[in-house]
Amino acid sequence: MGFRFFEHRRDTHLRRSREYLEEANVARVEHQAAAEHHAALAKMYAQRIVRIEEEILSALHSPSMVVPASADALSEDGNRGKGESVLAYPSRAFRT
Repeated sequence: MGFRFFEHRRDTHLRRSREYLEEANVARVEHQAAAEHHAALAKMYAQRIVRIEEEILSALHSPSMVVPASADALSEDGNRGKGESVLAYPSRAFRT
């Protein structure tokens, strides 16, 4: 009788170990998918940064760019005068 008791404990231990193994495999797959998702997001944001930097550089080097008014050109109430320039960004329609 005592031997069957130990055999039952061994089977229970093996069953739990298999459950833990399955949980670990599922967690690995979930984390791997999350890592791939985050890598894709990081790549997307890196491309976005490059695109925005290029837009800023092209806007800065554009001969039609108007220099914004300095802070001391503001009137006493904080508003710009009528003849002051405003920086205009290119519309999204012209992006590549």
